[in-house]
Amino acid sequence: MIRNRYIPCLLLHDDGLVKSERFKNYKYIGDPINAVKIFNDKEADEIIFLDIDASKYKSGPNFTVLQDLTSECFMPLAYGGGIEKLNQIERLLKLGIEKVIINHMGLESQTFIKEAVSYFGSSTIVGAIDVKRDFFGKKFVYDHVSSRVLKVHPIDLAKRYCETGVGEIFLNSVDLDGTLKGYDLELIANVSREISVPLIASGGASSIDNLEQGIRAGASACAAGSLFVYQGSHKAVLISYPKNI
Repeated sequence: MIRNRYIPCLLLHDDGLVKSERFKNYKYIGDPINAVKIFNDKEADEIIFLDIDASKYKSGPNFTVLQDLTSECFMPLAYGGGIEKLNQIERLLKLGIEKVIINHMGLESQTFIKEAVSYFGSSTIVGAIDVKRDFFGKKFVYDHVSSRVLKVHPIDLAKRYCETGVGEIFLNSVDLDGTLKGYDLELIANVSREISVPLIASGGASSIDNLEQGIRAGASACAAGSLFVYQGSHKAVLISYPKNI
């Protein structure tokens, strides 16, 4: 029996960790190295770091920070942010990063993802999909670099990713990000049933039960930020990772 995976998802900004709400209102939550050490101690399944500046400002991955993180990290680490070239992926893998998450370039060039899969293997490449409701409440793909809702359905993009050969898809709800209101279970179910690769669900996780609901809805793994870094109704910063989940 394959064990369910529950993954802390942390945001890098200006060399520190922040937490967002609906991709806005960034709150500083601490030092990324300290966070890695705590999640090491708590034996987290794996960890995801997303650099929110790297794509937005086309600065590319911060290899200095990432080298520090990988040297301290004793669990599988996935990274996304500012990846536009194959040699960047090669450098990330040499640092010890196991998976790279491609978002904006996946919208720009399916060819790039095909080449990445060809060079580095399906198990290394994760295609990311951010989903946001438009003015009429319909769910479409959201491009965080241009801050635009695109007229692309998440299922269509997920299928295109599968055609490129990615090993996993990272599906994130912008509207629920950081809210602790629970996953978009309908979105998870609708996308997962149409694809042939594992799905990582993200955006809005509210409880351990909700993580399990995400799995039942069709996700192979569930990622969470606020659930693992906040405590209580006032969202005091306290990193946690429950045992035996």
